[in-house]
Amino acid sequence: MDYFNYRNGSLHAEDVPVEQIAAEAGTPCYVYSEATLRRHYELVRDAFDAVDPLICYSVKANSSLAIMKLLNGLGSGFDIVSGGELFRALRIGADPQKIVYAGVGKTSGEIEYALKSNILAFNVESANELAAINRIAGKLGSKAGIALRLNPDVDPKTHRHTTTGKKENKFGIILDTAEDIVNNSDRYENIELIGLDTHLGSPINSVEPYVAALRKVLPFIDKARAVGHDIRYLDIGGGFGIEYRGGETATPADYAEAIIPLVKDSGCRLILEPGRLIAGNAGILLTRVLYVKESGAKRFAICDAAMNDLIRPALYDAFHKIWPVQTARPLSECLSAQPGNGFMQVDIVGPVCESGDFFAKDRVIPDIAEGDLLAVFSAGAYGMTMSSNYNSRPRAPEVIASGSEFRITRKRETYQDLIDTECDC
Repeated sequence: MDYFNYRNGSLHAEDVPVEQIAAEAGTPCYVYSEATLRRHYELVRDAFDAVDPLICYSVKANSSLAIMKLLNGLGSGFDIVSGGELFRALRIGADPQKIVYAGVGKTSGEIEYALKSNILAFNVESANELAAINRIAGKLGSKAGIALRLNPDVDPKTHRHTTTGKKENKFGIILDTAEDIVNNSDRYENIELIGLDTHLGSPINSVEPYVAALRKVLPFIDKARAVGHDIRYLDIGGGFGIEYRGGETATPADYAEAIIPLVKDSGCRLILEPGRLIAGNAGILLTRVLYVKESGAKRFAICDAAMNDLIRPALYDAFHKIWPVQTARPLSECLSAQPGNGFMQVDIVGPVCESGDFFAKDRVIPDIAEGDLLAVFSAGAYGMTMSSNYNSRPRAPEVIASGSEFRITRKRETYQDLIDTECDC
C-alpha cells in the first residue's frame, strides 16, 4: 500500500497535488510519501515482532538524509556499504550499535572509520578482509565485532545483476572456507565473531530462497558455538520484493511466517536489512514531456528525465508503471490498456545521448502531449542513489510529502555544482 492516489483525475502525494510540487520544485524530481515510508517500516517490524528483530534499513536503496532521519526516529538501524553511508548515518544521529557494515571491498580507511565509530559489526566477505580488519583493530587497540557472510549457493530467481548468494557471485564466503575461519580463529586475536550473515540478492518475490538459505546457514551456528564463539546475531539480509506490477510478490507477513519458525530457537537476535521494501513504492519520479516524436510507425515521448535520473530500466530491464499526472483513466488500466480510444502506444525516453535511455518501450498509456506531466511509480529505491551527472546533467531535487504539506529535502543541482570539485588546469 502507498499514499499516491488520483483524486478527480489528478495525482496526489498524500494530500498534495503532484502538479503543485512540479510547479515549485520543477522537473524532473523525486517525490516521496512520509506516510508510506512509515507504514512500510511498521509492516516489517510488526510482521517479525515475535522475534524482536533489529531492522537495519539498507541505505543503498535510498540515502536521503530526510528519509534516514525519519526511519531513525522509528527505531531503525542501518545497513551500510561504504564510508559515505556511515557518514550519513552518523550525521542523522544513528546509534552506531545499530549499524552493520556490508560490502566486499571495504578500504583500510573505511574500516578504521567504522571501528572508531564503534559500529555493531562488519559483515565479512572474505578471509583477506577479515585479516585486514584484525590488523587495523589491533593497531587501534580495539576489538572488532564481525559476522561472517556465508554464501549458501542458493538461486533467488532474480535478475542476474542483483543475485548475490550463488557460488559464482563475488559476495560472501563459501561454507568450507567459513568453517576453516571458525576453527582457526586464534589467527584473529582482535576479532570477536558475534554473528552469521547471508544475503541472496534483490528483489526476491517468494519465501523459498530464504528457507533454502537458512537450512544451510543455521547448522553453522552450532559449529561456531562448539568451538567457543558466542553467536548472538543472525543476519538474513534484505531483498524482500515489492509490487511493481501488482500481486507478484510475497508480503512481509508471508516472509515472516516462513522465516520465524526456522530462526526462533536459534538463540540469535534476527537482523533484517530491508531497503526496497521500505522505500521502493514510497517514491515516484516526476517528469515532463518535452516532445512527442513520430518516426515512421514508432512514436516517442521524449521527457526531461533520463537514464541518469533513473537507470533501472536501462540496467535491469526493470518495469515501472508510468501514467499521466492528469488523466481520467485509472492507473489500474496500465497493464491491460490497448492503443486507441484515448490510449497511445509509445516509447517513453529521455534526452540523453544513448539508445539505452528509456523508461518504457511500446507502453500503452492515455494520450499525452507536449508539456504533460508523467509519474514513474515505484521509484523510491535505487533511483536517486544510482543517479549520475552523465551528459553533465544536474541531479534532480527530492521532495517529501507529509499530509497536506511538502518540503524540498534536496535542492536541484546547478551547473556550478557540476564543476565545484574540479581543479582549473
